[in-house]
Amino acid sequence: MNLDYQETTLDNGVRVLTAHMPQVFSAACGVWVGVGGRYEGKRQSGTSHFIEHLLFKGTAKRSARAISQAIEGRGGYFNAFTQEESTCYYARIGAPHIWKAVDILTDMYRAPRLAPADVDRERGVIIEEIMMYRDQPSQLVQDHLGELLWPGHPLGRPLIGTPQNIARMTRDEIIAFKARKYVGANTRVAIAGRVEHAACVDAVGQALQDLPRGPAPRCRKVADDLSPVPCLVQQKEIEQTHLAMGFRCFGRHDTRRFTGKLLSVLLGENMSSRLFQVVREKNGLAYSVHSGLHLFDETGALIISAGLERARTGKALQLITGELGRLATRPVGARELKRAKDYAIGQLQIGLESTINQMMWIGENNISFGRLIQPETVIHELQAVTAEDIQRLAASWFRRKQASVALITPNPADRQQKEIESALRNLPA
Repeated sequence: MNLDYQETTLDNGVRVLTAHMPQVFSAACGVWVGVGGRYEGKRQSGTSHFIEHLLFKGTAKRSARAISQAIEGRGGYFNAFTQEESTCYYARIGAPHIWKAVDILTDMYRAPRLAPADVDRERGVIIEEIMMYRDQPSQLVQDHLGELLWPGHPLGRPLIGTPQNIARMTRDEIIAFKARKYVGANTRVAIAGRVEHAACVDAVGQALQDLPRGPAPRCRKVADDLSPVPCLVQQKEIEQTHLAMGFRCFGRHDTRRFTGKLLSVLLGENMSSRLFQVVREKNGLAYSVHSGLHLFDETGALIISAGLERARTGKALQLITGELGRLATRPVGARELKRAKDYAIGQLQIGLESTINQMMWIGENNISFGRLIQPETVIHELQAVTAEDIQRLAASWFRRKQASVALITPNPADRQQKEIESALRNLPA
C-alpha cells in the first residue's frame, strides 16, 4: 500500500509534501517545523510549546476568533502539538476548503501577532496547564522517568517547561527563538487528500515565499557516557501506585526499530499482550498497563506504564519484570509472533485510510528521516523479524543495571524501593 507521494523543495528551502487520495472528500494540511523540547537550553525550556500556544492567538490580518471560525465554520478542525524534535500545526477540512486551511496555517506560522497582552495571558494559561499535569500522577511519573533516562539533558525535561521558566520568559526571547528556528530549511508543509501536487506547491509557494531561508538548527546529542539513573520514588496521597519503567535504547535510524516495535506489541500495546493478560486479566492488579517504543534521532527508550493496586504493588512489579525476563530468555512462539505482526501491520493499514494520518506519516517521515519511507517497506521489515531477533533484543535491553523505574505511590517510599530492587532480580544483571 504505497502512498501516492510527491515532494518539491521551494527556493527558500521549504519542502512541500503531498499524498494524493482521490477516493476521499476531505484533505488535511500540516505545517511542520523541526524544533521541539530538545532544542531548548535549560532557561529556554518550554519555549517551543509556548510558541505553539501563541500562534493560535491571531495574526496581522486575523483575530484568534476569525481563525477558528474560518476552519470550524467550514466543518473542519485544527490543532497543534509539540514533541521533542518537532512541532506541527494542522487542520482537516472538506477538500473544497483546503486552500483556506493552507492560507490560515501558513499565516499563523509566518506572521503571528505575538502581542504583549497575548504573551502575558497565555503565560498564565500554560502555568495552569503545568499544574493540571502535576495533579495527574500518570503524567507526572512520565516526567520523572524522563529525568532518570536522560539526566541533565533536554530530553529529560518536561516539554511544557516549569512554572519558573514560563513566568520569567520574555516576549523578546520568544520572538528571537522563533526567528532562529522557524526558517525555510526547517519547514515542511504536508498535505494529504483530494489535492493535486502542483496546486499545493503554488499555494504554499505564495504563502511562504518570504519565509527566511536560514540553516536548520542543531540540538545537543546524548553523550555516550550519559548513564541513566536507576530509581525515583515519590510518596503522594493518591489512590494508586503509578509506575513508569524505562530501558534506554537506540535511535530511530537503527534497523532494529522494527524488532523493537514488535517486542513492544508483544509486551503491552494491546489487550492480547503479555502484560495486559498477566497483570490485569489474570491477577486484577491494574486497570491500565501498557508499553511503547519512543525513538528519537540517536537515542530512545522502551517504556512500560501502569496504574497499580496500592496494596499489591510489589506483586505487580514481580509480574512485570517476570515477563521481561521471559522475553529475554525464551523465544516467542510462532502463533504469538504472527499475531503481533498482524496487529502492527493492521494498525498501520487502518490508520493510513485517513487523510490526517497520511499527512502525519509524510510529514513525520520527512522531518525525521529527510525522506518518505513507504508503508510497504515498513510492512516488509516487520514481516522479516524473527523470534530470535526479538529474544536477542530483549536480552540486550532487559537487564537489571539498565532499568530506570519511577514510582508515585501512597505507600512508604523505603518499602517501595525494596520492592523495586526485589522485582529487578528477575532480570539478568
